[in-house]
Amino acid sequence: MTKNRPTLENLINANTTEVEIFQNSVLRPIIKMQHDLIIAFFESYLKKRKIVFTSLSEEKKKNIIKSSMEKDISFKNKIIGSVLGHFSMDEYQNYTQNSSEFNRRIKQIIIKRLQDSI
Repeated sequence: MTKNRPTLENLINANTTEVEIFQNSVLRPIIKMQHDLIIAFFESYLKKRKIVFTSLSEEKKKNIIKSSMEKDISFKNKIIGSVLGHFSMDEYQNYTQNSSEFNRRIKQIIIKRLQDSI
């Protein structure tokens, strides 16, 4: 199955920084395109750790999502890798110039996306 990156409108203006441009033109569309896969990764993560997610309060669910991306390095790297795998060579070159900042942004976008999906 081939997926095309969605185009997200109205996220870039004259005051947008280069980091924000990359985030909004590359990272967000890839993460949106990979949404179902990211959900599947998280469901697998919960199953592997025997976490009964459905019985938890909204607040505990949000905390588990945040904790999974901040404390479980293996899970975080799997998610980030699923995003990086969709980069072109030019995008990857841009990413390597500021990878720590982009990883932080990927992590935050995915945490928010997962929390909004529960």
